[in-house]
Parts: sequence; C-alpha cells; structure tokens
Amino acid sequence: MEAAFRVWGREFYNRTSLSQVARELNVSKPALYRHFRNKKALLEAMTRYFFDDFASIVQADYEKALNSEDNDERIFILIRSIAEYYARNVDLFIFSMIQLHDSRLTGFNMLEELCVRGVDMEFFHRSIQKNYLFEPMVMSLVFTTLTFYLAGFHKRRISASPGGVVISPPDEKAIRKIPVVISKIIGKGLGYTYEEIGDLDYQRLENGIAGTVGNIEDDPLLKAVTGAVAEAGPWEASMEQVARLSGLSKSSLYCHFKNRQDMLYRFFKTESLRIMHFARQGIGRSALPQEQLYLGIYSIAEYLCSKPDILMALDWIRNRRLNIHPPDGIHSPPPPELGTLFNEIDIKPLRSGESPFRGMLTEEDGSSSISLWILVLIVNTLMRKNPGQLSTAVPGSDIRILFRFLTLGIGGFKTSEK
Repeated sequence: MEAAFRVWGREFYNRTSLSQVARELNVSKPALYRHFRNKKALLEAMTRYFFDDFASIVQADYEKALNSEDNDERIFILIRSIAEYYARNVDLFIFSMIQLHDSRLTGFNMLEELCVRGVDMEFFHRSIQKNYLFEPMVMSLVFTTLTFYLAGFHKRRISASPGGVVISPPDEKAIRKIPVVISKIIGKGLGYTYEEIGDLDYQRLENGIAGTVGNIEDDPLLKAVTGAVAEAGPWEASMEQVARLSGLSKSSLYCHFKNRQDMLYRFFKTESLRIMHFARQGIGRSALPQEQLYLGIYSIAEYLCSKPDILMALDWIRNRRLNIHPPDGIHSPPPPELGTLFNEIDIKPLRSGESPFRGMLTEEDGSSSISLWILVLIVNTLMRKNPGQLSTAVPGSDIRILFRFLTLGIGGFKTSEK
C-alpha cells in the first residue's frame, strides 16, 4: 500500500494501475493479485490505511482541543495538527485530497470513518458552537482553505523526472511554519475588520450583476468541448464526445483543433478570458476596494451558475491536478492566469507586516495564491449540492457567507460579533 501511495501520488491519481505498483515493488502483476483481487480492492485497503493512520496521529490533539479551556484556541489546535500531518505526508495528502474529497470517486464517508476511530468531528463542531456560529458551509470553507494552501506548500517542491513527478520532502522549519500560517489565514482571512465590510449594501451590488451573463455569446464548438469535459472530466473527454455533442464528424474537428491537447488548451484559455473579462466588468462598477472584492466574487459566481458545464469543468480541476499547456510546447504563451484577477484590487490589510500572506507573496507563485484561493472557494461553494441539483441562480446567502469568511476568517463568525 505504501508503494501504491507513492507511485500513484506521482501521477496525482490521474492514471492508476496495479502494473505501476508491481513495477515499483519489482514483482509481477499476478503476484499482487494474491493480496488484492483488483484495483478497487487495493484502493479500499489504502482508504482504510489512511483513516487508521490519520486518526492515530491527530487523536491526541483532538482530545487536547476538546479539553482546552480556551474556547477560541480549540479549533486552531486541530487545524494545526491536521496541517502538520499533511505537511509531513504528501502522498497521503494527495490521496485524501483527490480520492476522499470527491464524492464521485469513493463510497466512504470521511466523518463516519473518523468517528469510529475516535475522532468525532461532528462532536467537535458542536463543542465550539458556544463561541462560533458555524454552519456546515463554514467548516467546508475552513478545510478547503487548509487543503488549498497545503497543496501550494507541496507544489513548490515538485520537479519533473523520467518516471513522473518528484516531490522533494520539506525541511522541518517549513513543516513547523505552514500550520501557523494556515491558522492565521483561517482565523482572520484577508484581515479586514467587521466595520470595514459589515455595512456593504449586498443587495445593491448583486442587482447590478444579476442576469447580465446572457449577453455573452457562446462558441458552439467550444460549448461542445465544455459539455464533454463536464461529463467525463478532462482526462477522459475525447474528440468522439465532442463530435457527438457538436453534431460534427471527428475528422472535421481536426480542422479546428490540432489534437486533444489543443482542444483542452483552447477551451480553458477561452473560458479563462471570458471569466476574467466578466469579473472585471463587475469590479469596475465601484471604486471602493471592499465592494470591488465582492463584485468580483459575485460576478464569477453569476457566470458559473449561468454556465453549469463550465462550473463542472472547474470542479474537476479543483479536485484533480491538471496541467493544461499549449500543444506545441514552451514557445506558445500559457493560458491566461485567473490567479491575477484579485491582485488588481487594493486590499489594504495585505500591506500590513502582520498579514500571513506577506511571506507567500514573495514566493515564485505567491502573487496568484490569493486570487486562486478565492476562485477555489467560489467553486467549492457552488458545488456543495450534487451535480444534478445545480441551480442557475446564484445562492446569494452562501456568497455572503463566503465573503465574510474571506475577509474576516472564522473571527467573523464569533458569537460576540455583530
């Protein structure tokens, strides 16, 4: 199982087979069948292994948090414990992020599995209700934030190799630092005060955006690509599916796309541009940074709700690693970076020397961390319902909760707040 975590983690579980594990162990594939009858059986065993290991490591901190007299500190004890566990165990982190947090890929219930192993997260949730008005959505935002910044922590240590990717182990100093940084971000968000964001006229801001996506015309062919990606995921979306959805022959598609890679690249490039353009129009409706931030968030939500196939496609990216690059290599420009969108807004608290984002902004990819964090949380919020229940109407109350979390962190949900 350790070999499976290691081998499949290199490919981020995009392509998994028993043959890969057999090669890693230098045994024949039939030899593995003496232990696991198929790949599904191995994945189930890996899942149980993960839960056993995770629960055994965090249980001490879980009990420490429950017994803490400092109600504000309870949640941060557990957050730091989970962050350190994932910082030390990159293969298990990748497995958890991909296999367990995507309901399409597993039949396991994470809360139930942890509960039977002595880590009752629902009981923990109830124990902090005296100090925090936490809805399930807020807890989801907390753990999505933790996952996002740990993914960035490990991503900076990725390098290519002939056998796939290699993730260099972090040093002890980095492992000790990342749980503290993540706790600060979850605790205070971007660092605004309630007074700075509490008086916004959300209804007025939303009314200026609602219903305006209909003015954007879709490219029929790229719409077919979108449908294929939403239906099968970017790894399985094929030229055959696009041909079926567009009503064209497969051979005629090659008049538009060089190959499947070119098709995916064009799709993500076009939609990135459209989302950025629509969000910038929304941001331009105000000169106040706090309002600009909300308008940008609400604009993206409006765009994605109006185009659920795009939302589904982005959810695949949120759950699974995917590198979309030009088909002709490094000489072509990369797709537009959605990660630059919110950098254009003057978020004053980020100038503070105490901001937990300050250190990240000096990293090679740090300039995009805040914008990508916001985008991931928007997609997470809109995908809380089952794919078959997606609504074309923006869930305004959910977006407001998201905005409060982004700007104030969980401090914005304390019972002592307004």
